[in-house]
Amino acid sequence: MPPIDVLGIEHIDLTVSDVERSEAFYDKVMAALGFRRIEDTDPRWANAHMTLAIRPAAADERELTFNRYRPGLHHLAFKAISRADVDEFHRFALAEGIEVLDAPALYPEYGENYYAVFVADPDGIKLEIAHLPWGYWRRAQTGGRDERARYSPRTSK
Repeated sequence: MPPIDVLGIEHIDLTVSDVERSEAFYDKVMAALGFRRIEDTDPRWANAHMTLAIRPAAADERELTFNRYRPGLHHLAFKAISRADVDEFHRFALAEGIEVLDAPALYPEYGENYYAVFVADPDGIKLEIAHLPWGYWRRAQTGGRDERARYSPRTSK
């Protein structure tokens, strides 16, 4: 079979412990990232490239603490056009009382000129807003290689 040309992520669904609490959080965060709310069965937000939805956790799973080192989702990263956008999101997060895990900074362990901010959603799911110069993304996406230095899960953010 010839390889399928995947264009990107179509959608991501996150399972949350409290839909109302997470819905209020993601309404603010996704709007700040340029997504619009879509009326659907589950709370859902979309931009021209992808959608994100939240779904309720099973009743017997709601009390478990999210752990990104268990099998499953580790974190969710969004590409930003500029470092200024990363800084703007940081200001937004502080103003909204969103837990900032790591302030905007260069993270050379993730690649040359990799600039990002990290926050937590109400369940502790780590969200990242990252900027890497466009030339890098273009080369990685068209050339099929991501030459950033890899890192150990024990030392990664």
